Amino acid sequence: MAVKFGTSGLRGLSTELAGSVSALYATAFARFLLGEGLAAPGGPVVVAQDFRPSSPEIVATVMAALKRAGLTPIDCGPIPTPALALYGGKNGAAGIMVTGSHIPADRNGIKFYRPGEEITKRDEAAITTLADTLSSDTTANLVEAGSGENHQQAATELFLARNMAVLPDGALKGLRIGIYQHSTVARDMMVRVFEHYGATVFPLGRSEQFIPVDTEAVSDDTIRLMAEWTDELSLDAVVSTDGDGDRPLVADEHGRPLRGDFLGLSATRFLGAKAVATPVTSNSGLEAIGGFNVMRTRVGSPFVIAAMEEALAAGEAGVIGFEANGGLMLGSNFTIGSSTLKALPTRDSFLPALAVLGTAAKAGQSLSELATAYSLPIALSDRLENFAVERSVALMVHLRASADNLSGFVAPIGMIKAVSDIDGLRITLSDDSVIHFRPSGNAPEMRCYVEAPDQRAAEALLAKGLAALNDWKPVD
Repeated sequence: MAVKFGTSGLRGLSTELAGSVSALYATAFARFLLGEGLAAPGGPVVVAQDFRPSSPEIVATVMAALKRAGLTPIDCGPIPTPALALYGGKNGAAGIMVTGSHIPADRNGIKFYRPGEEITKRDEAAITTLADTLSSDTTANLVEAGSGENHQQAATELFLARNMAVLPDGALKGLRIGIYQHSTVARDMMVRVFEHYGATVFPLGRSEQFIPVDTEAVSDDTIRLMAEWTDELSLDAVVSTDGDGDRPLVADEHGRPLRGDFLGLSATRFLGAKAVATPVTSNSGLEAIGGFNVMRTRVGSPFVIAAMEEALAAGEAGVIGFEANGGLMLGSNFTIGSSTLKALPTRDSFLPALAVLGTAAKAGQSLSELATAYSLPIALSDRLENFAVERSVALMVHLRASADNLSGFVAPIGMIKAVSDIDGLRITLSDDSVIHFRPSGNAPEMRCYVEAPDQRAAEALLAKGLAALNDWKPVD
């Protein structure tokens, strides 16, 4: 079985995940819920999906498996992942989201939710153990097409109501905002939300074929599109998300994407948060901003959420988390005006987009002016696709084997000053720039992150890092 849990959820080729594998893991999840007292016999499990071609088949198989296991599937249709989590939390229901997020259409995934929150890494291990135990059980592997009562409208309206209470009425009046719709399940909701705040909205680039959009490594084609749109339509911003709507993409008035960790910083200041959990890949300049405590984690929402829980247990107030991809998680409730924005410990794309645009509009600044005002180091990232998992494992073993191996690999890039091994290898060079090599946790990709004082230096460093990865060959 080639599917496995990555940084967040079960991932694999669509051909491997569809059929008996999705039935098996849905059955294992049902057994887990019942065994942990997270669902009662006959209890509801909310199910949603993204728009990739394989998702409807997987959803049908999952719903049939849940029903056989003694639970009641609730069909929420194609909605954003945070909308599913919010609806499940309100109704005390666990959830399953069928999505491959930003990865190509020939791959897919399943995310599992406790009522209103992501499962933990410990939960993943328990579900995997149950799946292994059930692997020879004919009933657990049975492929049938199931269905459930349709709650898509109710889940949609609940999520819209949450996001229509973030900013004051008319807060974005006068702004011209493009919504890059592509194939994200958030596309229609985003139009409604930004129109609600008075913006003139331009739906753009809608596609009925699935387009993978990675908000952490935005493609050159996407950047060109956004630059053309902002120029032709005199836009103040372009807003989009990845496929399942849990990671934001916000471009400024020139069509240049804003870093996801900058969006997280904007949300931190907007909400007045006091404790921030974020992976080691987020901008190192966050600590210098002041006004909030920063807790660094490994990459992946489960690790960020675990750090938020530790902060809450220690008595911290105003706890949030975000990733370099922009996904924002609320560990505690926040008061905004006269309303309360309740905790939602899963990635959300709407709140960070609203926070940065609301902040810029209130200050009378463009998005580029707001970003410049924070004076963060220039941080860039990209990835090499089709970088076999076996190759990335061999590379990391080689680099960790000795200081000579690492310094030899990095020699064409610079001299090593310090190394962090929290998640991948994050190397501070002698000029205090940073380069970070990390295998993807859910796809055959190798990622490279860099920080430098200016854009040109960052671009040059990223190019050198990607070249070093591309040129490396395992020693036989």
